Amino acid sequence: MTTVNTAIVIGGGIAGPVTALALRRAGIAATVYEAYPSTADGIGGTLALAPNGVAALAAVGADDAVTAIATPIHRTAMAIGRRRFALPGLAGVPPLRVVHRAELHRALHDRAVAEGVTIEHGRRLVDVREGAIGVTARFADGGTATADVLIGADGIRSTVRTLIDPDAPGPHYTGLLGFEAVARHEVDVEPGTMTFAFGRGGYYLYWPEPGGGTRWGVNLPQERPMTLTEARTVPTTEWLGTLRAAYGDDDPGGALMATSDADGLQVVGSLLIMPPVPHWHRGRMVLVGDAAHAPSNSSGQGASLAIESAVQLARCLRDLPDVPSAFAAYERLRRDRVERVAARAARINRAKAPGAVARAVMPLLMPLFVKTAMDPEKTVAHEQRYVIDWDEPVTSDLTPR
Repeated sequence: MTTVNTAIVIGGGIAGPVTALALRRAGIAATVYEAYPSTADGIGGTLALAPNGVAALAAVGADDAVTAIATPIHRTAMAIGRRRFALPGLAGVPPLRVVHRAELHRALHDRAVAEGVTIEHGRRLVDVREGAIGVTARFADGGTATADVLIGADGIRSTVRTLIDPDAPGPHYTGLLGFEAVARHEVDVEPGTMTFAFGRGGYYLYWPEPGGGTRWGVNLPQERPMTLTEARTVPTTEWLGTLRAAYGDDDPGGALMATSDADGLQVVGSLLIMPPVPHWHRGRMVLVGDAAHAPSNSSGQGASLAIESAVQLARCLRDLPDVPSAFAAYERLRRDRVERVAARAARINRAKAPGAVARAVMPLLMPLFVKTAMDPEKTVAHEQRYVIDWDEPVTSDLTPR
């Protein structure tokens, strides 16, 4: 039985509220401290929750609240020029769920509060002091908080990661800039179908919106990374002009860009990926979610892996007798899995901006590629069929899954 009774959770995005919910179910009181003054209502685009992510949400009773606001994706396809190829599906798993990031944050926030979790906004972490029996967080407003452990769920630019290891790597730029919007153009595909398209200017994807129109997202190749603030200083009319020039000759990319309005364009910013983080924990501090592992959005697993890690961390703190053994078991459970997903995403990123020769041969090779290299049982079954057994005790001699 653990000696941990209280926890400080830094970060109120996705991993933070799920961590607090899981800890509460494990009998550990957790308070979430979020740097921003409020939830991110109306900000950001969409993200995908894979079946394993929804299964992990079920462990904390948040799956119904999230699936209620999500769009199910039952089928996927790939398009190169005017040619489309249906992609094989994975049998026996629920559909992918696409959800607005801000709505997901709100749903998890509300669920955590309903379960009795305290979430304090406007509390930016600046320092940590560890003692023999606890850890104290110091915030920019001068306030402090003390608990048995401190959990860094503070995202890809994590402060806690740097406090654990001042030499820890930061995120790497993938060479892609993200955008998203809803076009008035209606694509001729069955509802619930997501299409991954390789256009002349780069990679994009699209799916019919349940309320009409077509939602699309673009990964625009760009040599120089831009912060989100920097990218959003460029007028959306200018960005939309750049996208129309890059994708104007594509079908349906040109129609999607042409029938989208600049005021509805979401600038997602530079797409980042975390290299392997050497140290996930030190003393009474530990990382969870994007702070420890952030595969690029190409994986379709970023949010799902963050949710899984939150649940697994709570199980380890619940079942193991002390903080060092709990943190070590948590890392053994998670590291290999998340790094395999990150490696798969990195391979996909390299294919998102094929050169002229690759684009020319793609239509000829794609049927064979789909048949041989995109067998979901070989590529993503181990990711999407992963289900955490909340009731199964964690032992110190566990074998990673």
